[in-house]
Amino acid sequence: MRRFKAVIDEVIKSGVDTTMVIKSTIPVGFIEYIRKEKGIDNIFFSPEFLREGKALEDNLYPSRIVVGDESEAAVKFGELLKSCALKDDVEVIYMQSTEAEAVKLFANTYLAMRVSYFNELDTFAEMKDLDSKKIIEAICLDPRIGKNYCNPSFGYGGYCLPKDTKQLRQNYEEKDIPQKMIEATVQANDIRKRHIAKSIIDKQPKCVGIYRLTMKRHSDNFRESAIQEIIRILKAESIDVIIYEPALEDGSFNECEVVENFDNFVEKSDIILANRLATQLEPVMDKVYSRDVFRAD
Repeated sequence: MRRFKAVIDEVIKSGVDTTMVIKSTIPVGFIEYIRKEKGIDNIFFSPEFLREGKALEDNLYPSRIVVGDESEAAVKFGELLKSCALKDDVEVIYMQSTEAEAVKLFANTYLAMRVSYFNELDTFAEMKDLDSKKIIEAICLDPRIGKNYCNPSFGYGGYCLPKDTKQLRQNYEEKDIPQKMIEATVQANDIRKRHIAKSIIDKQPKCVGIYRLTMKRHSDNFRESAIQEIIRILKAESIDVIIYEPALEDGSFNECEVVENFDNFVEKSDIILANRLATQLEPVMDKVYSRDVFRAD
């Protein structure tokens, strides 16, 4: 923590206005707009690249540092970030803020596209009674493809991917820029959630148990998690939904009962819906529906 406080102190000394830190998705071109419309020159964009549940690790061992400016202050800022990293060979890349904004949105949209790709592969395999795991393993042995972001899920979610894909789509639409893949990535995620919900509805359960709202194992975040849309669809079909989520303190979530005791949760559930499997579920796998074939995030 002291290392990061030292960074802020050095940034202040360098003359960078730290009040201009923006912690949400911004459109490509926003910083340039602020510069022109508000007459502010001392502002630039530096995106973060943090994985869910591994934010501290990714701060200390960043894949790269991108700074959206090439001024003296920007170089100072980039070097300060680099000095805080425990990784020795971090590459710092300087560019226009508009380009840095594009880096952030295109990087996250690619990850969302990859998640959607393997989810659609899994949908095909499930409906054709094929082994998703074997197909994916064989595909990912190609070094051009690799093994990251290939484990099927109920859909992408979290702090970044949903909003960044939609923001990038909006940037295309505002300038009437031809595209298909960005729109397809957004739509594919909705299609996947509807497919998962239909797979459960077809089993005609009276009560569906949701095992964890979180998207990943080592996270307490369930913001924009795909399971929430699936819950909405199930409830619209008059199916009772209960939730087992230790991260919740309240007795209900979105008008669904939160069951604190796991054994009671299992007993009440006709089907248990689990985006990610856990050892706790192993004794009751006969009730579990999941597309987690690698037991990994």
